[in-house]
Amino acid sequence: MQFKKYTKQRIGSIQGLRSFKDTLPKNIKRVINKRGHIYSETLNNWKNIVGDDLFKVCYPKSFKSSNKFTVSTLLIMVKRGHEVDLEYSKKKIMDKMNTFFGYNVVEKIKLTSFDNQKQTTVKKLDPGNDVTNKKYHQKIDSVRNDKIKKSLLELTKVFKEK
Repeated sequence: MQFKKYTKQRIGSIQGLRSFKDTLPKNIKRVINKRGHIYSETLNNWKNIVGDDLFKVCYPKSFKSSNKFTVSTLLIMVKRGHEVDLEYSKKKIMDKMNTFFGYNVVEKIKLTSFDNQKQTTVKKLDPGNDVTNKKYHQKIDSVRNDKIKKSLLELTKVFKEK
């Protein structure tokens, strides 16, 4: 990669391959650095910020930075039944995040609870609704290449699950 200075222009450009970050316009870089950086760093260090006990029952959902009308807010999803534990440690979480970043990043924390139970529904397979009926099975069996045949069968399994 060569650095080339243009004499008639103020900016120097990099010839050759550039990283994606270098190709973005300056305005977009500012937006990403302001909003995306805080949330991504919070996600990466969430276990260190809240501790092992709260890490198992909550996670950060979004971060809204401050502007003229609102304060910076961190939205945290909490398992139902553990809201009180997190409510008592709100101040501690805000202090740890602010010391981690070095300035007042979070001024307010909102909690939203969710159920951890996954709802599973059992679907009965009707032979009439089967994606791979006899006609398609015969066509798949007529394929000579084993790899293609195997991948087609895997594809039909995926359709059966949905």
